Amino acid sequence: MTDRSPTEDSTPSAVFTRQGDTWHPSVLSRGPWDPRAQHGGAPCGLFVHVAEQAMGEPGWQLGRLTVELIRPVPVSPLRTEVVKQASRATARLSIDLFDGSTLVARAHALMLRQQAIRLPEGVPGWTPARLLPLPADCTDKLRIPGLPDGVSFYGSAVETRNAQGDPSQPGGGAAWFRLAVPFVDGMPTSPAMRAIAAADFGNGLSWVLPAERYVFANADLSLHLHRLPVGEWIGLQSQTQADASGAGVTLSQLFDEQGSIGVAAQTLVLRERG
Repeated sequence: MTDRSPTEDSTPSAVFTRQGDTWHPSVLSRGPWDPRAQHGGAPCGLFVHVAEQAMGEPGWQLGRLTVELIRPVPVSPLRTEVVKQASRATARLSIDLFDGSTLVARAHALMLRQQAIRLPEGVPGWTPARLLPLPADCTDKLRIPGLPDGVSFYGSAVETRNAQGDPSQPGGGAAWFRLAVPFVDGMPTSPAMRAIAAADFGNGLSWVLPAERYVFANADLSLHLHRLPVGEWIGLQSQTQADASGAGVTLSQLFDEQGSIGVAAQTLVLRERG
């Protein structure tokens, strides 16, 4: 299957299509900074898919995924290489993503073997129990100032609903995200793939520098899940800190409609536009 060029009447049916050992990203993978480069959520979701497929059996869940975005990931054919080390309770996978012979991104996944245990009642948590309002009670789409219109991961592959804060103003905020298309053509999108796709929006959701004057791209993303999300909507509550040295960090808490599911962190590279 080959990707179709977007028209007014049609867009690709998935973010990626697999042909043999090659991953073909569609225009739905595009990011906000360059139409030739992918949004970080696209390769991050692909990494989760590759890690889950590499386990080869049910009963494992993603505990952590750390992604290093070494170069802009192009909207062009890619391939992956996987190294796995497994024990009875955990498995660690290193996944490299190549554009030809060039390494463009690398992920380290920690998979946990699921084991039901009984917890005492009232186990305390340090994150808010729920993100409110819930998606059904939110009406406004998340609109991040300065991001271009057109077919892209942000604009076409993901549905958004603003939950807290004013996205037209700098500062922290919260929003709900739902994938509108499959990540990989012909394959189900797993709960962990939904979580990582939302997590990469943290620096845009909680922007502190105007996109017309600055680039605030993330060089990495680290997601930690204490449970897999239930349902299609993933909530993100994010806060960004920026420094005049050109570095920044975004910290996010992740939710489903039942409550907290984990946390994420992004290291930001801040630059003034030409």
